[in-house]
Amino acid sequence: MKISFKIAFLLFISFFTFQSCEDMDDVAAPENLEVNDFIWKGLNLYYLWQADVPNLADNRFANQNDLNSFLKQYSKPEDLFDALRVDKSIDRFSWIVSDYRELEGMLQGTTKNDGVDFGLYYKSSGSNDIFGYVRYIIPNSDASTKNIKRGDIFYGVNGTQLTASNYQTLLLNSDSYTLNLADYNNGQITPNGKSVNLTKTELSENPIMINKVIETGGHKIGYLMYNGFYSNYDTNLNDAFASFKSQGATDLVLDLRYNSGGSVQTATRLASMITGQFNGKVFSKQRWNDKINAYFESEDPNALKNLFTNTIGNTPINSLNLTKVYILTTKSTASASELVINGLKPYIDVVQIGDITTGKNVGSITIYDSPTFGKENRNPLHHYAMQPIVLKIVNANDFGDYFNGLTPTYSLKENIINLGVLGDTSEPLLSTAIGKITGTTKMIKTTEGKEFPYFDDSKSINGLNQMHVDKVPAGLLKSL
Repeated sequence: MKISFKIAFLLFISFFTFQSCEDMDDVAAPENLEVNDFIWKGLNLYYLWQADVPNLADNRFANQNDLNSFLKQYSKPEDLFDALRVDKSIDRFSWIVSDYRELEGMLQGTTKNDGVDFGLYYKSSGSNDIFGYVRYIIPNSDASTKNIKRGDIFYGVNGTQLTASNYQTLLLNSDSYTLNLADYNNGQITPNGKSVNLTKTELSENPIMINKVIETGGHKIGYLMYNGFYSNYDTNLNDAFASFKSQGATDLVLDLRYNSGGSVQTATRLASMITGQFNGKVFSKQRWNDKINAYFESEDPNALKNLFTNTIGNTPINSLNLTKVYILTTKSTASASELVINGLKPYIDVVQIGDITTGKNVGSITIYDSPTFGKENRNPLHHYAMQPIVLKIVNANDFGDYFNGLTPTYSLKENIINLGVLGDTSEPLLSTAIGKITGTTKMIKTTEGKEFPYFDDSKSINGLNQMHVDKVPAGLLKSL
């Protein structure tokens, strides 16, 4: 969600910071410390857990020279960034990049990608070995031209077994590689001698993978498989709901099983498309650290609220005015997806079908090395940017404590030997939702075969499991 700060905020924050660090601007950081200086100052101001990190305290350094001495201890900006975070068991999602151009693409669904969206599992509870399975193939990708499809299993890359230690190196660090395929045999993942050569290209994924209306049992069920909250596609999302309306959809199944999140603004718009009868009411509330919240709570408390809306810019939103929605989830359902579920619950009946979600109830912003930490006047000497956690989001009832995930109404985990075809009425999760909507004899299907421990997925390891506001608050001084 775009947040607008008034001039008073600039004055408020500058007064606040100069009171605690009045000499911090007396000496500029030398060129070799500019990146580290930007990291410390950005986290000191915005980081959600700033008060819990002693080295980020406002009175930690008497002046810029003291700060410079501290910054010299870290030769790599990434090391400083990690040292200034709270324990990773608390902050699982903050990150830093050396090239903000790649980051900006990621947040809009554009990545260096071969088109294989996959999940990763441990081979067994006590093993370090992992394997992957194909969840879907992105259209117009290299993989879409190869002999690989949903449900295919792979155990290695370039002949090397995937492990919890090497998977990032093998899957992320090469633009071309060979996936080594396997079969499922009586609970075992067995190499089958087959392989697929894949090449990554710059690929933009339209998050609206499937949208159609299923007519059955006297119902017209809108089905939307939505794989990322990328604001560049908000108009396309609105068009999908226009199609549902024109076909007289009476119900909606929202498939977020592989959706790891994205824009808070897009999540608010999607919730408004599902409903429509709550325009202007609170969808969610943001809670920043004490510095940012102090201004808002005193001067502009409404700026902390994300409200249901009926427009995208000047375009009316196509709303279904539903009082119940069915949402499909897995362990990969995260961030803005969880926000939609949690934000809708105070207003309508949310029937969640699938697995427990990731548990990402916090959001981030992109922070650049500039006088305002925004895009304007960025330091031309480097391309570093941060995506730190800066806020927690709760719903209208002030609930947001789902660190361990949102529990489904009806539990049904995907199984690699019975995945089904996405969008097909016999696919297990969709079939269950249809059965619940129509009241037919279609019930939750039992899990078949061995259940493997979940490890990770392609969106997460590519940094796409973000819930973010669209830009840093404007008008904020960098001088600390």
